[in-house]
Amino acid sequence: MTIKEFFSLRTNKLFWLSIVAMAAISVMLFFIVFKGLDVYTRHGEAIEVPDVKGKTVKEATEIFKKNKLQCVVSDSVYISDRAAGSILDYNPPAGQKVKEGRTIYMTINTMSVPLVIVPDVADNSSYRQAQAMLIGAGFRMGPSENVTGEMDWVYGVKYQGNILRAGDKAPMGATLTLMVGDGSTTEEEYESPYNVDSLRNDTTEESWF
Repeated sequence: MTIKEFFSLRTNKLFWLSIVAMAAISVMLFFIVFKGLDVYTRHGEAIEVPDVKGKTVKEATEIFKKNKLQCVVSDSVYISDRAAGSILDYNPPAGQKVKEGRTIYMTINTMSVPLVIVPDVADNSSYRQAQAMLIGAGFRMGPSENVTGEMDWVYGVKYQGNILRAGDKAPMGATLTLMVGDGSTTEEEYESPYNVDSLRNDTTEESWF
């Protein structure tokens, strides 16, 4: 058989029918695979993440469920002016397009106020130094209490009427009172009468809440 006869549709009809059939099958397979991937990945179908900031975990869970999304609490921090347990942030954020069933990771405001170690400022700091250290640690400052001693020298720290010792804890954001010398004596002639252990009430940290 010559080359011309081989490629001739009249003399080699079966061959060309086979070629056409293979081409048609290939096109069909490509179309089926392409459509299958499109359905599997839900191409063109996306859900917009709703805004749930400030909501409770229960409220956010219900909202995400209605939008065919899942959610989990992945972290917690403390912000004093936000409601306990409220949603502070989440990822992916509000407005982003995601696929159905996507898990949203939420950060919430901690349910309880954390306790913070009160800096050791009694009898080793001036009023300004102690104030800066306590504010830096996350506390608020109330009016100071004048006591006999060197001017502007800190002789103690109080919380809710209790004198705190070094290493004691108080709720973050708590208002503390500094016991500050009124200048009625100098450091050389002054011996502090404020024995923290004797003045400190038996009240425990747990009773402060």
